[in-house]
Amino acid sequence: MRVLNQHMKQVVDQVRLGFVATVCPDGTPNVSPKGTLCVLDDEHLIFADIRSPGTVANLRSNQNIEVNVVDPFSRKGYRFKGLAVVHEQGAVFEEFVAFFAERKLADAPRRIKSIVVIGVVSAQPLISPAYDEGAIEKDVVSQWRQYYCGRDPSAL
Repeated sequence: MRVLNQHMKQVVDQVRLGFVATVCPDGTPNVSPKGTLCVLDDEHLIFADIRSPGTVANLRSNQNIEVNVVDPFSRKGYRFKGLAVVHEQGAVFEEFVAFFAERKLADAPRRIKSIVVIGVVSAQPLISPAYDEGAIEKDVVSQWRQYYCGRDPSAL
């Protein structure tokens, strides 16, 4: 069953930074950015655990996960919900470390502690309220490019 369409894959590949939400053992939410997020196939996303002890610990006790990926310029993206599996050793782990090494991500294999594979069960669009009043994407992108590019880098 194909869950991820071509546009979803393109957004994940271009933006790459995903905000991952997990559930802590006490039931509170945990959100953490993941800069190694990639599309694995039509049904799975994947990221490398470089410095994610809280995320991985949460997933060991509760596999539910949500990932938000939003283009900072267009203010559009996707919300992916699913179940995550953590791989820390063995043939599957090594295969996925090679996956990241081929993409020159995460200084694989030296820095990767584990691999998280997300079986996506639903994907929904995320669209900024900027579009509610009839704004067009070209104008939204222009506004945010000007905002980010016009800022003093030392102020960030």
